[in-house]
Amino acid sequence: MAKYRFDQIAINSTEKKKPVEEDRFTYLGLEHLDSGSLKVTRYGSEVAPIGEKLIMRKGDVLFGKRRAYQKKVAIAPFDGIFSAHGMVLRPKEDVIDKNFFPLFISSDYFLDVAIKISVGSLSPTINWRDLKELEFELPDLDTQRRLATVLWAMNETMDSYKELISATDELVKSQFIEMFGNPESNPMGWRKERYENICSVITDGEHATPKRSEHGIYLLSARNVLNHKLSFDEVDYIDEAEYERIAKRIIPKAGDILISCSGTVGRACVVPVGLRFQMVRSVALIRLQECILPEFMEQMIMMPYTQKQIEASKSQTSQANLFQGKIQKLEAIVPPITLQQQFMSFVRQSDKSKFEIEQALSELVATYKRIIKENLG
Repeated sequence: MAKYRFDQIAINSTEKKKPVEEDRFTYLGLEHLDSGSLKVTRYGSEVAPIGEKLIMRKGDVLFGKRRAYQKKVAIAPFDGIFSAHGMVLRPKEDVIDKNFFPLFISSDYFLDVAIKISVGSLSPTINWRDLKELEFELPDLDTQRRLATVLWAMNETMDSYKELISATDELVKSQFIEMFGNPESNPMGWRKERYENICSVITDGEHATPKRSEHGIYLLSARNVLNHKLSFDEVDYIDEAEYERIAKRIIPKAGDILISCSGTVGRACVVPVGLRFQMVRSVALIRLQECILPEFMEQMIMMPYTQKQIEASKSQTSQANLFQGKIQKLEAIVPPITLQQQFMSFVRQSDKSKFEIEQALSELVATYKRIIKENLG
């Protein structure tokens, strides 16, 4: 394989414009890009974006240079404008195949090296002057084209798996509405209760900055709390002594519900059996009384009815957050426990199906990464 500087592989397009009103319909920000997906599924802004933005053309590769550890790379789906916190990249086709180029930029081989040159502490950013000097090995063009054919086919299959997982979640939402009605209009007349009346514990995580360790016991923050599950992609650790110190405040248990209270506020998941962890203040924990089942409550929190309450309860600061006495005031419907149990059975069956799909997806992702590693070093 031959070695090339990055500026021999890619063109960094810096053409900019100050947005006008119609540009809001074709605006892409970093918030529109999903880690691990080259597809853009959402875009646009309610008002014209402020400040100069990068001009993008359909097919350009969009790379989030700010907080690059989030690994956000996508292909521009149309002509428009892109956040100035990103880069608009185009291939130099005498060195890299245009179909292989986005696969290269989204690979761990490229991203892991690029992330290391990020500068800044609060919002680490990659500068072009540093990125362009990095060197990468590439196979010949014929090999790149063969790889692109295989890897794009795998990408399509991975996207299909993700769509199936999303469809399973939507099915659970539909079943919830069918069984309990819309909680906001409450057509079935279920009684409503504040969380403070149906929870035995409502608390948030450790306020003092915990001492991190290289390994040990999980220390979860809001970024680790996703809907239906926990993510350990970017997780901190504490040692036994720090765990015991924090545990004097709260010891999480299976069946508790965690709620993200900063960043993307209002995500919720049930604590699984056998997980030992602690959490920081950006995560809230609620422990339910016997009148509410965890799987029912988890779904309730994700419904628009609760999300509207959460949105109205967020503190209006630069770092919007929940908690501070506000979770207690949220309301939930309380159907009969027998009906909740029926819903819980449906959820668990759906989770079993989703788990099988997630396993297949995980295996395919591992194979995909292995092929990249074998061919890119």
